Amino acid sequence: MLRHISKVLEFEKIKELLVHHAASSLGKEKVEKLEPSYDYVEVVKLLEETDEASLVLRLKGQVPLGGIFDVRHSLKRAQIGGALAAHDLLDIASTIYGGRQIKQFIELMLEEEHQLPILKDYIDQIVPLTELERKIRNCIDDHGHVMDGASDKLRGIRQALRSAESRIREKLDSMTRSSSAQKMLSDAIITIRNDRFVIPVKQEYRSAYGGIVHDQSASGATLFIEPQAVVQLNNQLQEARVNEKQEVERILQELSGFVAESAEPMLHNVKVLAEIDFMFAKASYGHKIKASKPKVNENGQIRLLKARHPLISNDEVVPNDIILGEDYSSIVITGPNTGGKTVTLKTLGLLTLMAQAGLPVPAQDGSEIAVFSAIYADIGDEQSIEQSLSTFSSHMTNIVEILKRVDHKSLVLFDELGAGTDPQEGAALAIAILDDVYNRGATVVATTHYPELKAYGYNRDGVINASVEFDVETLSPTYRLLLGVPGRSNAFEISSRLGLSQQVIERAKGFVSSETNKVENMIASLEETQKRAESEWHDAESIRKDAEKLHEELQKQIIALNEERNALLAQAEEKAREAIESSKAEAEEIIRQLRKMKNDAHSTIKEHELIDARKRLEEAQPTLQKNKQAVQKKKVKQALLPGDEVKVISLEQRGHIIEKVSDTEYQVQIGILKMKVKEKDLEYISRPAPVETKPLATIRGSEHHVKPELDLRGERFENAVLRVEKYVDDALLAGYPSVSIIHGKGTGALRKGVHDFLKSHRHVKGYRLGGMAEGGSGITVVELK
Repeated sequence: MLRHISKVLEFEKIKELLVHHAASSLGKEKVEKLEPSYDYVEVVKLLEETDEASLVLRLKGQVPLGGIFDVRHSLKRAQIGGALAAHDLLDIASTIYGGRQIKQFIELMLEEEHQLPILKDYIDQIVPLTELERKIRNCIDDHGHVMDGASDKLRGIRQALRSAESRIREKLDSMTRSSSAQKMLSDAIITIRNDRFVIPVKQEYRSAYGGIVHDQSASGATLFIEPQAVVQLNNQLQEARVNEKQEVERILQELSGFVAESAEPMLHNVKVLAEIDFMFAKASYGHKIKASKPKVNENGQIRLLKARHPLISNDEVVPNDIILGEDYSSIVITGPNTGGKTVTLKTLGLLTLMAQAGLPVPAQDGSEIAVFSAIYADIGDEQSIEQSLSTFSSHMTNIVEILKRVDHKSLVLFDELGAGTDPQEGAALAIAILDDVYNRGATVVATTHYPELKAYGYNRDGVINASVEFDVETLSPTYRLLLGVPGRSNAFEISSRLGLSQQVIERAKGFVSSETNKVENMIASLEETQKRAESEWHDAESIRKDAEKLHEELQKQIIALNEERNALLAQAEEKAREAIESSKAEAEEIIRQLRKMKNDAHSTIKEHELIDARKRLEEAQPTLQKNKQAVQKKKVKQALLPGDEVKVISLEQRGHIIEKVSDTEYQVQIGILKMKVKEKDLEYISRPAPVETKPLATIRGSEHHVKPELDLRGERFENAVLRVEKYVDDALLAGYPSVSIIHGKGTGALRKGVHDFLKSHRHVKGYRLGGMAEGGSGITVVELK
């Protein structure tokens, strides 16, 4: 049944595409054996593995998984005492190196404080085996050739080989260059036959050289002769070659013994590397199809947002929202053929299989999918000529097998249920089958073109009608799934568009019952209402996003203005300090001179000198230029109250007082923005009609209760920052010296955003992560000033 489902839902085609993303034969083997899991805990683990690998690919782009081979057979042969070939040993050394590379790569990411618990566990299991790799590399080069330096004996043998070969060539060269060679030789070359050096001699001069004939040309006119003069040298060469072969075999046997000693850890390394390669193959495929990790549950809830069939190109596929298992557990999709009903059915089934196999699904972030104990499907024309079964019989045989196995944890997919027989009987049979599956508690999606099933969803709780939209103007399906709207035939509209006489169409409508017409009109109204609702929702969503963007920009501007103001104040204070220091120095100098004149017995202090000294002291006092704010402050004699219209002098903007924050600071609303402003930066303008106000003590009392901690878990980033800003203001009003902000651990993005905000807040003295008893890195403790 599983093989049948994989074929019908095209899961096998997904595996064929997935295998190309594996870096080694080990990963390819894992892909070929891939099957969906029906255990919730295992599915969660598989998806977490893929998501972790996806994180690495997003951060680094690629992973060093080259040079890894399936060396399990070589390792087992070495374990039983067999000698490995040079290329087998080279593959083992390459695999050791590949394992070390991926281990170092992940360790470097862990040092960068990336959370990769699954990959960390895998690389911790990899044994480096550096010594074995070094021994193999010292003996075998990259081309699989045993090097001279593998042993002293091999080096000596190969030197003897080269020496013998050189002597033979010198001897034969002298023969081919002799004056008689041109006449007796077919060509003045040296060649090899039977691993021995020979020269081509014409048939009639064979006795001139003596020696051994090893071969002759096709015509027989040329003989390849090993001259008697080099027979002994060739014998020495052959002997050296035998010695070389024996020494190479000894070296390979010795290396094989080293491999046998490390075979067990090496086999485990191969197993771990296969798992890592498989993880990244799934992640790479998910990246290619723009997939995301779905949430999973055990209660049959499916919420696929903008789900796409992964085997249809992005240019052609139409994303659809598929929601099931919350208010209803069954969907009946009605409508004409070639409208996209089967594609929708296959998309749901295939994405469920992918998720349960640990693969990301081509749907928007936030999608959710259920883990079923079994998935059954009856899709397509599966007529069996060999079994002499009709289309209806073939489908019914399959459905009978499904009904034997289905339970409350199953997902059942029926395509054109009841087709292939009498329409009235087929519709009745389809309703009975749906009732049976529904009563067992299974999750079911069925497609049909029977109009009788349009009423099925209205008469039963937990069942909803759906259809695939059809554009009458273009006479083609749009492939958009419309939940809650049953399909209609559109036969009259299509016929009219194609040119059928209106008289014929009106006559045909007369044969249709009034009840059927009412149903068709109701369906048309539902379609129009849903389209309008979706359009309005998209408009509202666009406005919301624009407002969020504007609010974010204004927040940045306010922060920039505050920073600029603080910088200007700091600069003014520094200038004032320098002026005071300069004045003090001048005054000290004047006093020193006066004391000197007083102590000078020979000098009498004259009146004009004292007047001049007093004038210099007065001039030494710093005269700081009063800015516009100081001048304006003198004008603010009116006590400010909530509701007063004021002018923020530094911003040249008007606003209203919301409340008094402290003795010298007010909260002011300017347009849609709220900000805290010093009293000296405010100019009173007007006051509305008197309203009853409450003292600050009341605000700090029961009407403004503030908890000592703020929980942000589950919040979006923008909303979280706004809540933190308001909470800090409230905590200051409540007089708290410190508060706690709970943001959870997660990916750390929310924690970073909160810290960035606290860093620039002028009323935050400092902050730190919570201790072990306080919640650890999931909580931030803030000290206020």
